[in-house]
Amino acid sequence: MPKYRRDRINDAVTRELSEIVRDAKDPRISDFFITINSAQVTGDLKFATVYYSTLADTSPDEEKELKKGLKSAAPFMRSRLAERLNLRVTPELTFKRDDGVKHGADISALLNKISEEREKRGDSSDKITEEEEA
Repeated sequence: MPKYRRDRINDAVTRELSEIVRDAKDPRISDFFITINSAQVTGDLKFATVYYSTLADTSPDEEKELKKGLKSAAPFMRSRLAERLNLRVTPELTFKRDDGVKHGADISALLNKISEEREKRGDSSDKITEEEEA
């Protein structure tokens, strides 16, 4: 299958699952604000790995319950996905947590902290001094 077709399918699955997750009635899922970040469908369309993140930090127990909820809701989501997308085979869904957003926020906070410390020291220039070059 050409790469551009798989990319379009990945985007379509991501978009549709983002809407389907909001319709899930399972309290283990509906208690959290879940964002579907991306989906990676295999070339034969049999399997899809769906990457998700949550808005709030979750405890390990809450994360375990969320994973159980997503696993039990996967057949429901798969059937809704089959109704919405015209694919020969509807992929089986596997959910994985994506901590990329949290990681990016942590890096941004560190950069802001460094910037604030530089301003406090009065070191506003970004020039490399002779000491830093050596």
